Amino acid sequence: MTEAQPQFLRVGGAVGNGAPEEASGRRIAYLADAGKPGRTPGVMWLSGLKSEMTSTKASVLAAWAAAHGHPCTRFDYSGHGQSPGRFEDGTVGAWLEEALAVFRQVTQGPQILVGSSMGGYIALLVLRALMRDAPAEAARVKALLLIAPAWDMTERLMWARFPESVRREVVVKGVYHRPSKYGDGDYAISRRLIEEGRHHLIGDAPFDPGRPIHVLHGLLDPDVPWEHTLDLVAHLSGDHVQVSAVPDGEHRLSRPEDLDLMIRALEGLAGVSYAK
Repeated sequence: MTEAQPQFLRVGGAVGNGAPEEASGRRIAYLADAGKPGRTPGVMWLSGLKSEMTSTKASVLAAWAAAHGHPCTRFDYSGHGQSPGRFEDGTVGAWLEEALAVFRQVTQGPQILVGSSMGGYIALLVLRALMRDAPAEAARVKALLLIAPAWDMTERLMWARFPESVRREVVVKGVYHRPSKYGDGDYAISRRLIEEGRHHLIGDAPFDPGRPIHVLHGLLDPDVPWEHTLDLVAHLSGDHVQVSAVPDGEHRLSRPEDLDLMIRALEGLAGVSYAK
């Protein structure tokens, strides 16, 4: 599948060093396919930390949508992929603002939010913000498909798991360059990312999502432990969550069998079946 050229959306105000482009807002790259008239729901993809809208899972999702006429929207957070900006200047709040802008300005009609790792966390934050501030827009979110959701990641998966030496480096130097096992370079975890993230914690208050959520999680995931999803299920009220464990699955869940599971789960949430 050949990827189209992205469009750009202007979001928010300054993030970073105050360059003219940053001062007037962040340019967010996105790919949007309107699908066939009347074919619903659409799907909106939310990537993980340092991932991109052209990643394996996102591309498989887009190919499924194109094959069956469903609208599909993908985007890159600022500092990711084809969106300008420095990764280390990003925060949960900025990336949430960008996801909300894409949802409200680019998507139309009923949507399923599909989020991987940090994208699963952002999807939950998008839903919570819309339910609080824009109920009519929230009603367009029909379901969530979350893949190893890294909810409350800055506090539970970063700060709480950092040894004291790393915490000291974050506080004193302002940034910790966390090595990556995925060949995508070090992750610059800034003090600002940690501190700003405390304004966007899901675990601080009860949350009833009010619609189906299907979680896929590998039991061998070293980055977002399986127990993290069990804690999420226990925290969310309303009995809306279904969990599919992948016994031999790791974090990315990008093997052919994992991708098939993702599509089957998506079709279940969409109420369609395109089995051959």
